[in-house]
Amino acid sequence: MSGLDLPSSVEREMLAASLQRLIADNPRPGWRDLADAIGFAGLTVPEAAGGFGGGAIEVAVAMAELGPALAGADWLSHAAAAMLIARVAPDHAVLREFAAGACRAAIVCSASCTMMPEAEAGVVRGTARLVAGAAEADFFLVASNGGIFLLAADPDKIEQRHRIMHDGSVTADLAFASCGAEVVADDAEARAAGEWIADLVLAARCAEAVGLMQRMIADSADYMRQRRQFGAPIGSFQALRHRAADMQLALMKAGALTEIAVLAVDRDAADRASAVSAASIEVGDAARIVGEGAVQIHGAMGLTEELSLGTHFKRALAIAAAFGSRADHLARYAEAAA
Repeated sequence: MSGLDLPSSVEREMLAASLQRLIADNPRPGWRDLADAIGFAGLTVPEAAGGFGGGAIEVAVAMAELGPALAGADWLSHAAAAMLIARVAPDHAVLREFAAGACRAAIVCSASCTMMPEAEAGVVRGTARLVAGAAEADFFLVASNGGIFLLAADPDKIEQRHRIMHDGSVTADLAFASCGAEVVADDAEARAAGEWIADLVLAARCAEAVGLMQRMIADSADYMRQRRQFGAPIGSFQALRHRAADMQLALMKAGALTEIAVLAVDRDAADRASAVSAASIEVGDAARIVGEGAVQIHGAMGLTEELSLGTHFKRALAIAAAFGSRADHLARYAEAAA
């Protein structure tokens, strides 16, 4: 499971194997590849609506596999939107469309963008910035303190500005001009569900980063065996061996906290907030330790277009930045632990 030791089942093993086969044939699968080839659009849609009924563990398994293929960002936004609707309105008609891959959604929540619009009483106004997965979405699901609202991606009502990020992923700034929206839920349970889905997005990104770090370490180990200097493989040099050990230790700590966070989200445990914030902090630190170490081991080649390492490191840094303020996570952890 790409560095994660999560509870196993036949279904989860088949999920990982399906993704591994797809990526082996297509190293950079897009949305349509995931939706059409293996029906991945419906992974988090309930079985009653034609999906697979996956939860946080299945999402984490998928993101760890999709991370090295740089294919997780858009899929996660859709998967989270489907999960949230399934939680608060399991009989909603749009879930069948999501499961079939006929349309895709993007979640607009505190974890998926850097600025949230105002949303209440069936009206969404203002701007959402850098929304992951929104560039090609057919629906936007806004989860705010005012409730959960569903809108079609109508260009006459919602202005989009697409942005290509430094890791190659595409986000969108969304400007809502007092748009009427379907109220999916607007009670206290809806607000709690919105907080839960934000934590799921963070935990899933942690899993994606673990998958990326696992690949960067594996690539570095291969390079250390192959590259020779002064008549010996560079893997025999003590300084590089120590660096590789530091990278592995950082990955192990990040992976362990990610597993705790994923399980806390899956069970909606009381310690969910502290577990997710702890994982976000540790994974953010590990992404830099592993990425910088891998680049150093590869030398100048580490950031060239010839190797996938540079793109993997950029994606890991983008994930770390998307976790948000370190100070906020520390404060949240302290508050939850008090």
